[in-house]
Amino acid sequence: MDLIANLSLGFGVAFTPINLMYAFIGCLLGTLIGVLPGIGPLATIAMLLPATYALPPVSALIMLAGIYYGAQYGGSTTAILVNLPGESSSVVTVIDGYQMARQGRAGPALAAAGLGSFFAGCVGTLVLAAFAVPLTEVAFKFGPAEYFSLMILGLVGAVVLASGSLLKAVGMILLGLLLGLVGTDVNSGVARFSFDIPELTDGIGFIVIAMGVFGYGEIISNLGKHESEREVFTANVTGLWPTKQDFKHMVPAVLRGTILGSVLGILPGGGAVMAAFAAYTLEKKTKLQPGEMPFGKGNIRGVAAPESANNAASQTSFIPLLTLGIPPNAVMALMVGAMTIHNIQPGPQVMTSNPELFWGLIASMWIGNAMLIILNLPLIGIWIKLLSAPYRWLFPAIVLFCAIGVYSTNNNTFDIWLVGLFGVIGFGFIKLGMEPAPLLLGFILGPMMEENLRRALLLSRGDWSVFVTRGLSASLLAVAAFLLVIVLLPSIKAKREEAFVED
Repeated sequence: MDLIANLSLGFGVAFTPINLMYAFIGCLLGTLIGVLPGIGPLATIAMLLPATYALPPVSALIMLAGIYYGAQYGGSTTAILVNLPGESSSVVTVIDGYQMARQGRAGPALAAAGLGSFFAGCVGTLVLAAFAVPLTEVAFKFGPAEYFSLMILGLVGAVVLASGSLLKAVGMILLGLLLGLVGTDVNSGVARFSFDIPELTDGIGFIVIAMGVFGYGEIISNLGKHESEREVFTANVTGLWPTKQDFKHMVPAVLRGTILGSVLGILPGGGAVMAAFAAYTLEKKTKLQPGEMPFGKGNIRGVAAPESANNAASQTSFIPLLTLGIPPNAVMALMVGAMTIHNIQPGPQVMTSNPELFWGLIASMWIGNAMLIILNLPLIGIWIKLLSAPYRWLFPAIVLFCAIGVYSTNNNTFDIWLVGLFGVIGFGFIKLGMEPAPLLLGFILGPMMEENLRRALLLSRGDWSVFVTRGLSASLLAVAAFLLVIVLLPSIKAKREEAFVED
């Protein structure tokens, strides 16, 4: 009964005209940010943080939260239409979403992403409302050793996830890990692998690599072909809505992605990204139904599952923030900043000392998810119209948007040159038949892995056995080893290569 009373209090707060207006502004901004490649929620929230001084605390947080989960929603649009992940958590959506668009099925892909996101967002919010306190206990059990083991499992999952040669997949992950080492050392503060280039002391940005490898690489590849051979879309998009068969395939995938995302969102460190990769890996492990497209060739489950997972995770990532005052990712750290601006101390006391804020924010997420589905589904037709634009107009526009997006993050022209360099590298990957998704996962997880490895060894005074003597850490490493052994078994390896054979 307490939950119902609390939620009625929350909806009372969220349904006021001013809060509804700010929820709408947040969702609209978030969608636009997700659609525009390169301008992520982190940069936008950072830019808008000073503007929230004048707003009431609840309205400010409702708007910032709307920007965050709206961006998760919008990130799938460019991933599906132009092979550019608008958000780091949309990297996996690119794999099958873009293939569906190339087959004239951009409408069903966008609808699957939108409906999956809506359902997962609602469930994630329900989990946040009902299980916030008990689920935080799970997060407490994770120390540096457990996080390191979880990330090892994530990287092994990426090997399973990658199509084609296992050796190439491992090579891409190692390259991603090496690129993640560029920058300033966490402990000593010494610049490493920066080659005395001042711009590299902060490391290479995720956006720079994602845009170069996915966006520019694809453009260079297309421009290198004759006009008749280019992998561009035609205006004959067959239907804007998933078929009955599509729904049959995507509903279980959405449910699996939602459950996985709800759990992984609670854990600090890239919850939405980890959730999307894990959901895609799980789908690839699930048997293909008769008449279903292979993964990597335009399977609707490859869109629905990761999009559901990253939206569920973006909702449940509020749990450690609101209940413990621990921000699980960079965006949530900015939310802490927004709370402190308004003299609110994030942590367990928020629920008791400021129930209007706590429950109002939770209720606004349901309203925000409804707004996003109303905003996004009617726009599918407009996004599809972009596909009919001649390629000679489309590619300069993509190049320009990428350049603006990259420049706006650091106000640095060096990043634009770097994107061009990664574009050439991305073109090389296409020619060599190498999947870039594992490289990005290695790049995202690398710095976090290193930080947790060093922290665990610091706490154990250099004793490496800490990773196997702690039960949870040992279990995660055992699962990773088991997965690796299974993938390397000759019979499984042969079947895997057969499944990924190029047409």
